Amino acid sequence: MNDVKLECVSNENDLGVIVSDDLKSGKQCSEAVKKANRTLGMIKQNFTDRSRETIISLYKTLVRPHLKYCSAIWSPHYDRDIKLNESVQ
Repeated sequence: MNDVKLECVSNENDLGVIVSDDLKSGKQCSEAVKKANRTLGMIKQNFTDRSRETIISLYKTLVRPHLKYCSAIWSPHYDRDIKLNESVQ
């Protein structure tokens, strides 16, 4: 474009969704799981009430949105992405 070369990138982040050059969702799944695990760590560190109702409520409110943001995490195609997702749930 106007004698300016465009650089080649392997991953692009657009509106919080990571798109790779091969259109695989592995990077998106791993980043979502990282955010969810950090949030679970924050819950464990800051909340002393560990009753079932409290933990379920906190999980649904704080952790699940990180996993639901991009649909690739809910229906992953690769076994490694499925195992990553199940490790959080």
